[in-house]
Amino acid sequence: MRTALLISAAIAGLSLTACSQKTEDHTAAAADQAGAATASAAQDTAANANAAAANTAAATDKAVDNTAAAADKAAKEASDAAGVAQRKADAAADAAAKTH
Repeated sequence: MRTALLISAAIAGLSLTACSQKTEDHTAAAADQAGAATASAAQDTAANANAAAANTAAATDKAVDNTAAAADKAAKEASDAAGVAQRKADAAADAAAKTH
């Protein structure tokens, strides 16, 4: 009986050791997967930040172009209006000179 008890204790000890090794292996695998997921998330975040920066730069360039185009249009319209006003003033001056 004593021998059976010793054999049972030895088998139980070996089983615990095997389970312990499995647990360590699973823990190591989980840690590796967590590290890979973290690295992947960091790469995705960097890629998203770069894309956002590129989109912001493109939007800024477009806004600058639109602002410049609007300023050019406003300047041309102001110049055209000044030309019309000058012609009307000249015509009024000519008409006033003819009546005197």
